[in-house]
Amino acid sequence: MAVLKKIRTRWWTQPAPPDGYPQSVPEPTLVGVATRYDVRPLTISQLDECWNLDQRCFVDGEAYSRETFEYLLTAPESVSYRAVTSGGLMVGFVIGLVEPDHTGHVTTVGVAPEHRRRHLGKRLMLQVEEGFRRRNVRLVRLEVRSLNTAAQKVYENLGYAVTQRLPKYYSNGGDGLLMLKSLD
Repeated sequence: MAVLKKIRTRWWTQPAPPDGYPQSVPEPTLVGVATRYDVRPLTISQLDECWNLDQRCFVDGEAYSRETFEYLLTAPESVSYRAVTSGGLMVGFVIGLVEPDHTGHVTTVGVAPEHRRRHLGKRLMLQVEEGFRRRNVRLVRLEVRSLNTAAQKVYENLGYAVTQRLPKYYSNGGDGLLMLKSLD
């Protein structure tokens, strides 16, 4: 019994959050525990929280600068959402831009590593697509790493198709794939 109590304490006790994170995080970090998520608009008021999360999501040198996020979140063409826990902690985001030709461009999607495989990427993508529809977008495009097969599968299941390989698209020399989806 003492061993079970020790395991429970270790699983359910939250470590102190790093600087800049909310002090109360009621959700356990145990993988597989049901956590309720809401998808809400992402605005400039969440700039620092989004940028910090992006640094955790993209540790391979492909994270955006804080200035890029500031631009993306203040641009009138922006269509942006965040996934939050019931405690208000941002655990995912998607940012898209409506281009002059009324094409939607999904610029970035990120989900905190400990919250992946819970369909948050799919929920965020469906929400940004709905935001694009409200802005009369009929075609959506995105770029994804050629080695990121998990993300590719999510996008394919949502109806995106690879239309082009983008050699050395990423700053580290990695190839990208251009994927498109019609919203009609």
